[in-house]
Amino acid sequence: MRKIYLSVLGLYMGILASHAQTTKDSTGYQSRKLKVEEVNFVSAYYNQNGNNSAVTGGIGTEKLTDLANTLDLQMSKFTKNGHKDTYLFELGIDHYTSASSDKIDPYSVSSASRQDTRIYPSLNWTRSNEKTGNAFGFTGSYSHEFDYQSAGFGFNLTRVSKDKNTQFDFKAQAFLDTWKVILPVELRPAGYGSGSGHDGRGPVDYSPRNSFSTSFSLSQVLTPRLQALFIVEPSYQHGLLATKYQRDYFTDGSERVENLPDKRYKLPIGLRFNYFLDDHFVIRTFYRYYMDSWGIKAHTAEIEVPVKLTSFVSVSPFYRYNNQVGTRYFAPYGQHNPTDTYYTSDYDLSTLHSNFVGLNWRLAPPNGVLGMQHLNTLELRYGHYMRSTGLNSDVVTLALKFK
Repeated sequence: MRKIYLSVLGLYMGILASHAQTTKDSTGYQSRKLKVEEVNFVSAYYNQNGNNSAVTGGIGTEKLTDLANTLDLQMSKFTKNGHKDTYLFELGIDHYTSASSDKIDPYSVSSASRQDTRIYPSLNWTRSNEKTGNAFGFTGSYSHEFDYQSAGFGFNLTRVSKDKNTQFDFKAQAFLDTWKVILPVELRPAGYGSGSGHDGRGPVDYSPRNSFSTSFSLSQVLTPRLQALFIVEPSYQHGLLATKYQRDYFTDGSERVENLPDKRYKLPIGLRFNYFLDDHFVIRTFYRYYMDSWGIKAHTAEIEVPVKLTSFVSVSPFYRYNNQVGTRYFAPYGQHNPTDTYYTSDYDLSTLHSNFVGLNWRLAPPNGVLGMQHLNTLELRYGHYMRSTGLNSDVVTLALKFK
């Protein structure tokens, strides 16, 4: 079935390319129609296990699987004044199953959020100057899942120095979300529904959550072999930031739904160095410092070493280490103080350290993968994640590029 799909998509690319040829008119002006530049398909399977589910107060299974698929289509054309318009359409579809979400209502046969599908299309338009490298563009996106929907808007700007050794990038994004407020079955007021929309138990509340983020990055060619990137990504969130179907348990034996501040500021600062050792080895390093208004601080260091085995085959082992100081609102199962205003037992927000290790394999033959001319690149990536809280996960990703 996979081979049939690839053949059909390759044929489709060939058909599109045949209808995107350049033509000339009698005035000598070269008219360029909208043409396909590339198509990317990415499919990833994620599986995790652990015993600190936030749904049940910091204990219980964290077993989860997720199958994520993304298809993006990049097209372009030139304007009369020689500028390039690029259109990038992306469609993502994720499907997950979560054992812990089934504990929102353990008395039902299966709660509505035990499994779900998320669909998220987006469209970006960017106008660039091929001579200078300068560009600007806009993005619109939408995402829908069982318990929320989101509309996103973005702006991107690129400026390149005359010698092409320095590049500045700016991005701004806004996501306007609406959450369905699902509560644990034992903490629902009289007449409050489950949120499934099919059980007739009553209505549920809806709450907004808005996120605003910016990104400032400066890349510099330091030497013919060394490149550096500095990036700052401040962001702000406002609205329902707690997950209301997650339980918290207190030292007096009481139980409540998670409660967190309705505002959050985040400030990640990153630095990347790429060193081209020779024709066969590249050393990529990255460091990020993170802090937010909830008291979380984290350091992340990563290294990846692509090794070119032949002219069209390369492998890239990678390793990432993260060390995090958790939020002041976190406490394990049954250890929250009854007088606390804010509280969570979500171990994602706790003090922890983690390791992520894996390998990326890339195949890009000059005549196409498997003899298919338009299948330009095939990548297969595997990663294993280990966290000090006992959470472990594996992710396998397949990426295909058609040109």
